[in-house]
Amino acid sequence: MDTDRLPGCYRHPDRDTGIRCVRCERPICPECMISASVGFQCPECVREASGAGRRPADSAPRTLAGGLVAADPHLVTKILIGINVAVFLAAQAVPGLPVRLELLGRYVEYYGAPLEGVSTGQYYRLLTSVFLHVEWWHVIGNMIGLWVLGGPLEAALGRVRYLAVYLLSGLGGSALVYLLTAPNTATLGASGAVFGLLGATAVLARRMRYEMRPVIIMVALMLGLTFVRVGDISVSWQAHVGGLVTGALATLGLLLPAAGRKRVLLQWGSCAAVFLLAVLLIAVRTAGLAALT
Repeated sequence: MDTDRLPGCYRHPDRDTGIRCVRCERPICPECMISASVGFQCPECVREASGAGRRPADSAPRTLAGGLVAADPHLVTKILIGINVAVFLAAQAVPGLPVRLELLGRYVEYYGAPLEGVSTGQYYRLLTSVFLHVEWWHVIGNMIGLWVLGGPLEAALGRVRYLAVYLLSGLGGSALVYLLTAPNTATLGASGAVFGLLGATAVLARRMRYEMRPVIIMVALMLGLTFVRVGDISVSWQAHVGGLVTGALATLGLLLPAAGRKRVLLQWGSCAAVFLLAVLLIAVRTAGLAALT
């Protein structure tokens, strides 16, 4: 018998957890945790203590990061997958669409044409490229990663905070690609955002005091594959590393220990700081490319 095994959540026995309700001391998983003034409470204890002039939202079940527990904890992940698939199909049906959406720093489409790219003001490419795929195996692989990593994270963080991590990770990956890649090299795909979810998973696992070896092995393996070149296929290590670091930083901010309004301010202040860091990298690269002309 493994005496070191953590107990299972009283509502979800298959989910090991080291957190207990501060009132009844029953083990609770991230989906069942509701922030209290000190520690976390289970849904039943919150319902018993609700009332006394409190707003319904104050006693609503909360995720580990303080977001509302949703009836469908994977809704945002499903929507993101739907958007990626829709953009993939549009790219197959509309000639010339990929070159309008992919990440390119600075390029000329044909001799005599005007300069185009992020450095000319087309900053939308930093995010549109995150939803763009032109090969079926590329979109399928990224969507599998999004589903596997995104579902549990969405349940643990809540919809809005999870979406913030995803978008910031995609932007962070694009920012590092823009900074370190040749301006006429096209980059696209959701892998930067997916690696951000991988970084977020590592931070969440550490916060929950889970066994870290499987997570560390997964991160090391995924990063190792990033630097492997197969035939003519080139993987953007800049997008992967940028997304991984951005997702980890954003999630660290979302899981800062605090309560009430202070917690919300710390969370969104941290996300704003991560966003500004990406903006700084973009501004530095844009200035550098402008100086070349």
